[in-house]
Amino acid sequence: MTTTTHLHTVVLHWADLHEAAGQPSTIGGFGLGLRGYLARLNADADQLEYEGHQAAHLRTLERDPTQLGIRPTPVRLHILDTMAAIHADLLQCADAIAETVQRRPTAPPAPRRAAYARTRADRVAWEDHASRVQAAQDDAADRRRWRWTGTRPDAPYTALWLLGRVQGAPGPFRALTVSETDRIAAVARSTAGRVERALDIAAQRRTLERPCTCGGRIDVHGGEGRQPVAHCTGCGRIWAEGVIAA
Repeated sequence: MTTTTHLHTVVLHWADLHEAAGQPSTIGGFGLGLRGYLARLNADADQLEYEGHQAAHLRTLERDPTQLGIRPTPVRLHILDTMAAIHADLLQCADAIAETVQRRPTAPPAPRRAAYARTRADRVAWEDHASRVQAAQDDAADRRRWRWTGTRPDAPYTALWLLGRVQGAPGPFRALTVSETDRIAAVARSTAGRVERALDIAAQRRTLERPCTCGGRIDVHGGEGRQPVAHCTGCGRIWAEGVIAA
């Protein structure tokens, strides 16, 4: 994928991250639900029964009228942490890039003492001075400029600003060097990967530390919204949520 694609991923899915942050965690996310399921395959039956009774007891408490009232909306802290990390990385990259590629505002002309324009030449000189003052003010206030002070831009705006630099959009900037382009590409790739993993929208493959009983490796495939599936590279056994196949 290109840097443009990665930055678009951050922009397009930022609202999805906000929505996901307010949703309760789901069972069966990549590697987590399955890893827990695999770990419980050999668990003691009495322990499982005890955990079942404990879960039933907790559900009874939830239905107890004394427990009713306003409940806070569940918040998925790991999503919020991911969003904060993405935002920080993008801001740090934009700060550094702007420091080197953004042209300083045009200096305004020296003030002129007030005087009555007696001739056409005087009027032309005053109009030229006023025009240069306005041009300097407009250049300093250019909305395309990156600002280091005040309210910091949000992640989507920052990603779009970096995208503008990659694509050579017009503004008070020079063209990127190869190293600057590579720096933005690395940050874009990293942040897009975090978005995809947080939302489970990218195909992934991992190898569990726990080997199969045959000694073979257990590879887990999942992501893209699919339930994870594990496969032993030794004996060929397949695990899925609630399913075991030889």
